[in-house]
Amino acid sequence: MKKITMTITRIDASLPLPAYQTSGAVGFDLYSRVDMDIAPRSLGLVPLNIVVAVPVGYMLLVVPRSSTPKKKHLLIPHGIGVIDQDYCGTEDELLFQGYNFSDEPVHIVRGERIAQGLLVKVGIADFTESKQVSRASRGGIGSTG
Repeated sequence: MKKITMTITRIDASLPLPAYQTSGAVGFDLYSRVDMDIAPRSLGLVPLNIVVAVPVGYMLLVVPRSSTPKKKHLLIPHGIGVIDQDYCGTEDELLFQGYNFSDEPVHIVRGERIAQGLLVKVGIADFTESKQVSRASRGGIGSTG
């Protein structure tokens, strides 16, 4: 895999840098900067300790680790967090938006791996309007059986 340089600033330098846990991992772990609780059936914003400069031509996805829903009862309400390449002010710490779907408070420990980041190459559209798109209709949701 091609390595891409991404500049980051840690808010608390005593916490680890984001890290890939295996040589084949495509997502790097992100750590909670604080101890906190998320109330039952509530949304919480977990500070992830870094400000990033997403490389031009990429976006950063912030998603739960695969174990987060099972172990912590947290999901991202809209499924993913998209970090644009121009979201990079000095106060723009990444946050994990987690919804506690359980009936008990969820406790998050400072330094806990709670989310992961994935760099994804993107293209930017130059829109051209037409009266009709010339491709044949495929149907819709479930149209292929």
